[in-house]
Amino acid sequence: MGVMSGNFTEDLRFSKLLAREFSNRQSAISEIINLETILTLPRGTEHFVSDIHGEHEAFIHILNNCSGVIREQIRVIFDGELDDHGQEELRTLVYYPREKLERIHAHGLATDEWYQVNLYNLVRLARWIAGKYTRSKVRKSMPREYAYILDELMHATRDEEKVRHEYHQSILRSIVGTGAQDDFVEALATLIKRLAVDRLHVVGDIYDRGPHADRIIHDLKNHPSVDIQWGNHDIAWMGAACGSLACICSIVRTCVRYDTLDILESAYGISLRKLALFADATYRHDDAVAPMEKAIDVILFKVEGQTFRRHPDWRLSSHRLLLDKMDLARGVVNVNETEWPLSTTDFPTVDPKDPFALSPEEEELLHGIAQAFGESGRLRRHISFFYERGSLYLVRDGNLLFHGCIPMAKDGSFSRVMCNGELLSGRAYMDFCDHVARRAWSQGDQDALDWMYYLWCGAHSPLSGRVVKTFERAFVPDKAAWEEPRNPYYELSNDERVCERILAEFGLAGPTCRIINGHTPVKASSGESPVRANGRKLVIDGGFCKAYHKKTGIAGYTLVSGSHDMRIKAHRPFDGIDSALDDNADIMSESDVICRYDHQVLVAETDRGDDIRERIEDLSHLVAAYREGLIVEKYD
Repeated sequence: MGVMSGNFTEDLRFSKLLAREFSNRQSAISEIINLETILTLPRGTEHFVSDIHGEHEAFIHILNNCSGVIREQIRVIFDGELDDHGQEELRTLVYYPREKLERIHAHGLATDEWYQVNLYNLVRLARWIAGKYTRSKVRKSMPREYAYILDELMHATRDEEKVRHEYHQSILRSIVGTGAQDDFVEALATLIKRLAVDRLHVVGDIYDRGPHADRIIHDLKNHPSVDIQWGNHDIAWMGAACGSLACICSIVRTCVRYDTLDILESAYGISLRKLALFADATYRHDDAVAPMEKAIDVILFKVEGQTFRRHPDWRLSSHRLLLDKMDLARGVVNVNETEWPLSTTDFPTVDPKDPFALSPEEEELLHGIAQAFGESGRLRRHISFFYERGSLYLVRDGNLLFHGCIPMAKDGSFSRVMCNGELLSGRAYMDFCDHVARRAWSQGDQDALDWMYYLWCGAHSPLSGRVVKTFERAFVPDKAAWEEPRNPYYELSNDERVCERILAEFGLAGPTCRIINGHTPVKASSGESPVRANGRKLVIDGGFCKAYHKKTGIAGYTLVSGSHDMRIKAHRPFDGIDSALDDNADIMSESDVICRYDHQVLVAETDRGDDIRERIEDLSHLVAAYREGLIVEKYD
């Protein structure tokens, strides 16, 4: 631990800042020893999920069972000791401790003996899963009120357990005797789930289609270690919370179309009563399109038109603005020189002289809805969480995580997109999109707000990557008009060489580096595989949305990466929490090993290991400064 190198003044200034946390040599050296010990531990298990789409029950079950990790650990520990039913009962107790205990009490099974056995089994399971962590990390994961007792129960070697078995049993008897047994069951179950997965990655699309995205975000906010890569549906909600009128209209349209108005009205306190009244008074009820749906559709297409006209560089006005290309007398719309019959010609608020101008009533209505979005405190807290824990993409441990695509041209080059006067592509374009999304939240300028809508549905949006046909889906009954051409990335990236080029753009090289995508449902029933490009690209669309199950044939995929291997999990549909509690039903999963490591991967071999080594170096400089007398040590 020599004296500082490099820029002496800067190093010393940083060491002085670090001294506020470690005020003397002993405390700094203790932390160095602790960090060096962490480097020798096995890497923690990481859990990757995507495309949750508001399906709270299925998501919480996947979160609770850690995509089968807890099931596997129980099988290892209790094989030959607990039969299948006993293992199922223990699993469900871990997944849903409070709800399972209610049923145990209701059936008169909550005896002292039952508690003694199950508390002991939970301790054993927690102790096993905690084996790859430091005592400090395990202690921090414990509920504070019971940390001391749990620490006594948790940390004992096999030899110590034999000697201290009666001591531990007496602790468990005391827990039962004092009436704290239910609290301890819940505390142990929580600890097991926190330790089973060291890091959760959500690769986009928490919002839309399902009814309870708000509950999912509430649970994620309480998760100890989670990051989010924004999806196209997420960015629309983020844009709406920032104040983008186009994103607000799009969100309302989706909720009306999928009959998920509760998330607006009940979860976020955004009333659509005035929209319903306006629609009933303005549009025909015997038309092919329901009044409320048509009212928000028309307002959206007007606001969208105004947005696209502000950005001619996007080159969307000629083929995506269609209100001015309707011939209502003939009942058709001209799309790229092709005429398509309309399902309705009832457009009383569309002025042929200025089709994209809002009527005074629409203007007032939209202002009121936008004000309600802006005043929803709960929505702002949830979107703030997206910005705090989220990003457009993440590079971690050789993996490149993003929701949709890296926009590409047909020849395999990265698409060059005009971004405020500068052509950007590849990683530079992704960084611009991340920055402009953050600017929309922090500054809310019109340009940034417009970009939020582009990120939702623009042709070169990395979150979407397709030509979105919202107008056709709303007003053209012929589904041939609905086809949405996808960015070439989706086909090109099935080639290993293309994936290697994309990975290199983000500084990743080597046979173990991978792209991890969401966004695209994998049609397993048609023979599609989530593993593409010789394992260089993994598509883990979670398939939580029930509407996709018929198309995909399964309930989607998740990914689990541990210290021994990386596995992709194919899940069957979830029957619901009641089924889990009454029948111990679990989400059944088939596991495919993507790669098996030739040794147990340690923390030292991960990005976290690099961070720890930097921390050790900084602390070493601090210790040197203390020894040289450059910084005065302090003792309490």
